[in-house]
Amino acid sequence: MTAPDSSLEAAEATFREVLGESLARAAVLLADVHPADATEWLRDTDEEDRHRVFGALSAEIQAGILEYADESFTQDLVARLDARHLRAVLEQLPSDEAADVLIEADDRVANDALDRMAPEMAQELRDLLRYQPDSAGGVMATEFVDASVGQRIGDVVKEVRKEGEDAEADLGVFVLDDAGRPIGFLSDRALLTHSIHTPVDEVMVEPFVISVLDDQEIAAQTIAKYGLDSLAVVDADGAMLGVISAEDAADILEDEVSEDFARLTGTGSEGQQTRLPILVRVRQRMPLMGLTVAGGLLSAKVLALALGSASAHGSGAPATGEAILRYIPLIVGLAGNVGIQSSTIFVRGFATGEVDPDREWSVFRTEWCVGAIIGFLCGTATWLTASFLEAATSPGLGVAVGIAVMTAIAWAAFLGGVVPIACRRMGIDPAIVAGPFLIALSDLSGSVIYILVARAIALP
Repeated sequence: MTAPDSSLEAAEATFREVLGESLARAAVLLADVHPADATEWLRDTDEEDRHRVFGALSAEIQAGILEYADESFTQDLVARLDARHLRAVLEQLPSDEAADVLIEADDRVANDALDRMAPEMAQELRDLLRYQPDSAGGVMATEFVDASVGQRIGDVVKEVRKEGEDAEADLGVFVLDDAGRPIGFLSDRALLTHSIHTPVDEVMVEPFVISVLDDQEIAAQTIAKYGLDSLAVVDADGAMLGVISAEDAADILEDEVSEDFARLTGTGSEGQQTRLPILVRVRQRMPLMGLTVAGGLLSAKVLALALGSASAHGSGAPATGEAILRYIPLIVGLAGNVGIQSSTIFVRGFATGEVDPDREWSVFRTEWCVGAIIGFLCGTATWLTASFLEAATSPGLGVAVGIAVMTAIAWAAFLGGVVPIACRRMGIDPAIVAGPFLIALSDLSGSVIYILVARAIALP
């Protein structure tokens, strides 16, 4: 495998050069790097070329790439695989990864692939697909090494050597009773440090178990809390069904934190945000923005009633300063939300490697487009609503509010990209600076934009 240094960049450049000339050579270059790097190369490749070169790879290499692909990219990669090729890929994957791939594949192709597999393996995968994706059963692997109380360490070591290629042998050995219930656990360290003649019941420790129906986050938290290599997954009778590894737990916790943070900021949790189509990102963020619009307009109405400013001037008269000021919470709320959403994409992308230096400005352009579209939609909504609310007093104020919303949101989206990029270029942690600085800057600039527009349009 190629090391992650300048030679990797050179290899990628060569891959790009030969992709249009020699598919076979491009496939060789892709197969020679780590699957994580190969996944990134493919992700940044034109769709047609991506499918051509992915189809030219062996099933083993394809499987390795799919292990590092997220849900949306997995769906894209397997979209053009027929049942025969999909079956070959599934046979190279651990059961939990294979089940994840089946979920993203076309239903007809997936069923045909299962029909072509060995009955025992096909049934294992069908059983896994019955569980909710976010349950312990949905993330467990059915391959594990087990032993019985009557065995000695030497017997278990032989079993590990025998099943090591096909089971999660690096996750330890579970000692089962006659009913298949886990009653003990042997770590790799225990197998290496004890005599081969030692009975397993003298060495084994009490295993940690979780119900197959429990949430995956509970499983991940249990593994993290107790520093486990693996966690046994059991059915209602206590019989062992599978195992969840520490690596799986780390992925689960990372995904959960990322999803929670994305929902908190309204950016959505579907796949890698910077690679989603612009309109998909707009659709994900509009619910939060719609609530902000409604809250801002309600706030303006409450202020109008409280201050009695609605009657301060006659029908059709220019807006007063008091009438203008009550829409400032709406402007700064919308601008602040969009700025935080954009900066969140960059901060999270920097941390996960999704946004590398080569993609900064392409991501910035698409994020600004997302912000501009959201600004147009929110601006139109506030324009119409504010014009209706102010129709009896100052119709021009609604126009000013709508234009200010569009401008302030587009500006906030610009800041939401520029500030994190500038922080990273200056060696400053964007997560520390971008949030408070961006909120203050977007609030100030949004207010200034609104007042300038209102003075030009609505004030006498």
